[in-house]
Amino acid sequence: MNPGPTPQTRSRRRGIYLLPNLFTTAALFAGFYAIVASMGRQFEAAAVAVFIAMLLDGIDGRIARLTNTQTAFGAEYDSLADMISFGLAPALVMYQWALSGMGKLGWLAAFIYTAGAALRLARFNTQLAVADKRYFQGLASPSAAAIVTGLVWVGETYLLQGPWVDRLALAVTIAAGLLMVSNVRYYSFKGIDFRGKVPFVAILLVVLVLVLISYDPPLVLFSVFALYALSGPVLTLVQLRRRRAARRPRGEAR
Repeated sequence: MNPGPTPQTRSRRRGIYLLPNLFTTAALFAGFYAIVASMGRQFEAAAVAVFIAMLLDGIDGRIARLTNTQTAFGAEYDSLADMISFGLAPALVMYQWALSGMGKLGWLAAFIYTAGAALRLARFNTQLAVADKRYFQGLASPSAAAIVTGLVWVGETYLLQGPWVDRLALAVTIAAGLLMVSNVRYYSFKGIDFRGKVPFVAILLVVLVLVLISYDPPLVLFSVFALYALSGPVLTLVQLRRRRAARRPRGEAR
């Protein structure tokens, strides 16, 4: 006769793993702090907080996989934290920085970004089991957050002002929101084996990237993520042309 689970087994099942969820909580705190800092018009601190949330968000999943502590609770908690840190926080930071003076158009642009992040996360969660791990469908929400808050960081660093800045902020916010829900494919970099051996040149490239980021963090980070956002449409067009080129001989043979 099976005595059933003991109280210690039941408590172990009901518990959660501390280490990965600790990093998720820290990322959530960084996103929340970005919102609070933007309310106090400390926009540089708000932008830096979002980038810190990105770093922590990238760590928690890898720690969960390395320590074999992946749970359904952790996945749901991470998704909710991403919605705050990369969906709500960037939209509010941008709204406080440039969009609030544009009236209804400004808060509608911020809402488009927020809704795009929510839809992007929902689609990612439902397609996780069947999606190609090498690519993202639509711009990932952390990358979209980096573009939006990166523009704020650049604007604060170089004291950018004028109507053209507001129009640029409006365009970037809407474009980032729409790219998240688009069918544009982005390389995910998940195929890189960080535990394997790499050529010596790869280490030099890493050092060069760190030097560039240290030289001018806001401009370099914004430029990198902006180029990444543009790489998606380019990659999609290249793949479409290859498919059409592959189908063309068949059509001509018929």
